[in-house]
Amino acid sequence: MTTTEAVSNGKNGNGTDYDVVVAGGGPVGLFLACELRLGGARVLVVERLTELDETIKAGGINTAGAVALYRRGLLPELAAAWEKNRWRMRAFLGERSGEQAPDQAPDPEAGAPRTPPKFAGHFAGIMMRGDLFDHTDPAFADIGPADGVGLGVPQADLERILGARAERLGVEVRRGAELTGFDADDDGVVVRLADGTRIGAGWLVGCDGGRSTVRKLAGFDFPGTEPEITGYQAVVEMSGGERLGVGWNTTDVGTYVNGPFPGRILTVEFDGPPADRSAPITAEELQASLRRVSGVDEVTVHEVHSSTRFTDNARQASTYRRGRVLLAGDAAHVHSPFGGQGLNLGLGDAMNLGWKLAAVVRGLAPDALLDSYTAERHPIGAWVLDWTRAQIAVMRPDPHARALRRVVTDLALTTTGTTYLVGRISGVWQHHDLPGEHPLTGRSAPDLELSDGSRLGDRLHGGRAVLFDLADDPKLRARTEGHADRVDVLTVTCPARPDLTGLLVRPDGFVAWAADQDHQGDDLDDALDRWFVAA
Repeated sequence: MTTTEAVSNGKNGNGTDYDVVVAGGGPVGLFLACELRLGGARVLVVERLTELDETIKAGGINTAGAVALYRRGLLPELAAAWEKNRWRMRAFLGERSGEQAPDQAPDPEAGAPRTPPKFAGHFAGIMMRGDLFDHTDPAFADIGPADGVGLGVPQADLERILGARAERLGVEVRRGAELTGFDADDDGVVVRLADGTRIGAGWLVGCDGGRSTVRKLAGFDFPGTEPEITGYQAVVEMSGGERLGVGWNTTDVGTYVNGPFPGRILTVEFDGPPADRSAPITAEELQASLRRVSGVDEVTVHEVHSSTRFTDNARQASTYRRGRVLLAGDAAHVHSPFGGQGLNLGLGDAMNLGWKLAAVVRGLAPDALLDSYTAERHPIGAWVLDWTRAQIAVMRPDPHARALRRVVTDLALTTTGTTYLVGRISGVWQHHDLPGEHPLTGRSAPDLELSDGSRLGDRLHGGRAVLFDLADDPKLRARTEGHADRVDVLTVTCPARPDLTGLLVRPDGFVAWAADQDHQGDDLDDALDRWFVAA
């Protein structure tokens, strides 16, 4: 008896309840569910928590993440959340209404108060100055409305935005529904919940975090490096905080952060991982860590509003798919939070996987299309793990690491160094090794302004592939006739890039094929068959 037949004995199952069950209703799970729904899949999200998690976590979206969300029409909501967060930071820095606020706190070691340059990101707490960032660098050409520093949108706000979008798209989200097990075979998956419910589905995707139940039960290996730090991030009520340095501070013991809004603190100590990451975090525990790292014994934590522990445990599943079970987000890779890469990495996973899995579910693409998910996303995840490991090496309090930190700081205070580091943090470097001679192939599509007044990103809101016919070529359009169920065709011109004659852009916004006056693009048929051939 197959799993899909067996589920008919369950409480809710009939063998075809859903095409995909997504375990985990955080930002990655919700974004993936939205992508699947855009592609026509029947999808259910099961989330253990009964309410949205307001715990302080990621505080921003990098350029690659912001562009992905922009391509789905979510920029207005993101901009509103960003502006709200900017005002919180302005209040913390003592700015009066109507005055321009600095984006970075003053350096406490600089002496007299000053107006600092725009904050452009950080590497291991080494701040990068916006006035040194070269916006003319080709990597940042036509990337879209989000500039090289991304958007300061807290994770809880993003989850609210994606939750509302999921509701608009008709995604079913069950809160208070904890996945406790599943059975999977070649025909499908039966998911078991804590209340005894059994749900039949074609596929299961684990978006259930770094301690993923799905990953463990499915038998994914999870190699990596052991942690050496204990970190805390919290929002607290405290007194004596005026003696703390503002922003990132490095001491003989470790690192601490004060700000960028009232009561937000972060500490890092190189004394090994915590004995129990899941134990409640007390005000006394946070106060002791803050005093040890800062050396300010007068600071007192009176109340904890939100808190979390973290380590630099860095691990990655060797594959993101085992049969009918897949992983995305922290379920597939974990690392320290430095550089703000984790949430953005997960959003990229969801954007890459969603359209592919939806096409397979609907019989519009062969099962083999899913092999490209690990092939494309695993190298990016591996880079992020190394990026965070490098920051830990620079943050260590030993003399060798401090010497290295001074060298990296010197490099970061150059235009070339800042531009390189911001380019990495922003995610604009990300690309896939795809067949084709044109330099745009495999890269995130430039957000070109089109002759009809729209931008390229505006044309991707529906989650479908688009062939941009930029030279009014009927022969080019005719070559897509066998793929009309998955590829839209738009005939326009691009005044800023008259050299381009055509672009085939996948639903995730990456260029599958491009042609211009020097590259005729004879490989369009191969690209169409590679990504959009019928099952």
